Amino acid sequence: MQIAISFMAFMAVFTVVVLVHELGHFIAARRSGIKVYEFSIGFPFSPRLFTLFRHRETEFTLRLLPLGGFVSFSRDDVTDDAKALLETSHAKRVLIMSAGSLFNIAFALILFIPLFMAGKHLGFLDAVSLSFRTFWEALAGTVMFLVNMVSGHGALGGVSGPIGIAAMAGKAATRGMINLLYFTGVLSLSLGIMNLIPFPALDGGQLAMVFGEWIRKKPFSPRTYQVTTLAGLALFALLTAIISIKDIMRLVA
Repeated sequence: MQIAISFMAFMAVFTVVVLVHELGHFIAARRSGIKVYEFSIGFPFSPRLFTLFRHRETEFTLRLLPLGGFVSFSRDDVTDDAKALLETSHAKRVLIMSAGSLFNIAFALILFIPLFMAGKHLGFLDAVSLSFRTFWEALAGTVMFLVNMVSGHGALGGVSGPIGIAAMAGKAATRGMINLLYFTGVLSLSLGIMNLIPFPALDGGQLAMVFGEWIRKKPFSPRTYQVTTLAGLALFALLTAIISIKDIMRLVA
């Protein structure tokens, strides 16, 4: 029973948080004049089940694995579509690439306010203050974690993968809706901050490449972007597998 609760809570929370993230990319792209050809609920590499509806050039779809979501700047049969994104101005690309994280952070800050008012019986201004304090503490904790990792004093022991997050989501769900919503906010805040790290598979990696183009005063080729992203995804998948094994060992112990 606990496994089922953990799984359902994880699916719900993670999907909401990722959709908020992708909505940020979607709105920023539309505002910047960049076409978005698909906004999907579901894991990117799973088969498309059907199209929910269509607005302008964007198909809003449902994928087989309803975990997370994504936006696509190219159609399946047209590989040159993504060039529109790569050829737009540096300022617009920075906006588009950072919008997902900014939406996650804003979502968490707004969500925390009524939760702190209801759960901690705080007034509105105190709840707002605590919401921002939670953000700064999460940001400082992330920075210290990265500093420790780079300096060789950090370890992956304190990091949780999908299995660990599912276990935490299950525990939050059994403690009531306020706890589950608070966990949703914390996860959204963490996703927003971590995605800005300059790692190739993350938005921060894309932002780093835009900054690199600005420094060298010429663009990287689409092939460079593709190879860098694929290499980053492979490394990210390896790290996820290692962390997941640690999660399982921790849960079994």
